[in-house]
Amino acid sequence: MRNLSLRRVFNWLGLALAAMIAFSAAVHAQIPGLAPTQRPTNMPYPVQLLLNKDGVHDPAGPGIKMLQEPREGLSALPKDYPGNGVHWVKALREGVIQPRTNILPGTEIRVLDLDILLSNTGEMPVVLFPHRQHTEWLDCSNCHERLFASKKGGTKGLNMFSVLQGEFCGQCHGAVAFPLTECSRCHSQARK
Repeated sequence: MRNLSLRRVFNWLGLALAAMIAFSAAVHAQIPGLAPTQRPTNMPYPVQLLLNKDGVHDPAGPGIKMLQEPREGLSALPKDYPGNGVHWVKALREGVIQPRTNILPGTEIRVLDLDILLSNTGEMPVVLFPHRQHTEWLDCSNCHERLFASKKGGTKGLNMFSVLQGEFCGQCHGAVAFPLTECSRCHSQARK
């Protein structure tokens, strides 16, 4: 029984290592020099599926006719080619969207304009974490202390493997924020 468990662990570790190597190779092959992401001219923006064909909504349900189609609702927003095709930060900056900052009246909103450099990235470029773009959408408590320690050096276990497993940055990126395949959006600072 114990040997079977160890074999499963080693198989899983082997698969995880192979996936990391393949991911790294794909990144370097497709993004030479890890230049900023740009949409190739022949690449279409993501297609917004019709609600009755998206596999999420019940096409026979009476409420489907009351909902706005994503193509219509998102058409006026700035385009981006990864993820859902919307550049949300640009939409916020240009005033195209004005999300509600709080639910409870009197809640203090704190936008923090502070960039953090994360340099423990192996051979990859350094990660620039912009607090401003995050705190325009989220309260500090969404991430601190649950995902990240506020104190420098206090966050343990932050690495791409854990992020790809949905931890740390992976809680949002790849789910509701741009996907983790856009390496150069985070790994944006050249090593000095």
